[in-house]
Amino acid sequence: MKRVVIFSGGTIKDPEFIRGKLEDMDTPVVICADGATRHLRSLGIIPSVIIGDMDSIDEQDLEEFGAKGSTILTYPSEKDETDTELALLYALGLSPEEIWIFGALGGRIDHALANITLLVTATKRGVSAKIIDEACEIFIVTGQVTVEGESGQTVSLLPVSSRVTGITINGFEYPLCNAVMETGKPYGISNTLTGDRGTISVAAGYLLVIRYYRKET
Repeated sequence: MKRVVIFSGGTIKDPEFIRGKLEDMDTPVVICADGATRHLRSLGIIPSVIIGDMDSIDEQDLEEFGAKGSTILTYPSEKDETDTELALLYALGLSPEEIWIFGALGGRIDHALANITLLVTATKRGVSAKIIDEACEIFIVTGQVTVEGESGQTVSLLPVSSRVTGITINGFEYPLCNAVMETGKPYGISNTLTGDRGTISVAAGYLLVIRYYRKET
């Protein structure tokens, strides 16, 4: 599988968690959004590409990564796209099968929400994308997926289109059959897996799935 990894400029609390995730992968293409180079420096990773307006990157990082072979793509500060969006668009241009995004949460809530909406951009292009941090993974469902985890793990569902129809979920404490979710009524929060996997299917719309790693106690 051709997987592309994006590092965004949000919070990474446990670099070893990220290192463990990357060790399970076959040498992915790594794209860094602007000041997220600070994460890569601590992880000892040289990105293939650094992209953004370079307003938050350490100048020494820029010089060092450039000298080590990273491609530097600089955009004007007055632009419509966020640096993470630029990274995602670049990643999509590589025709990947899957995109993982680290460092997309924490810090400013507006940036976190903007990064979550970028999952829809990838989904519209037919590419599986997920945001991963130490607590959870976040992805979009438009058809059917199997969620693999452990019994007791929390899984929350939220519509990110105005209306999501035909929602059917099995393998959860609170199953649904042909249900509808609309913005403003978040009844899909805090469901739990009853085994090591559950299925989620959607007839129409974009359904956000948040799977937490820690089990509810």
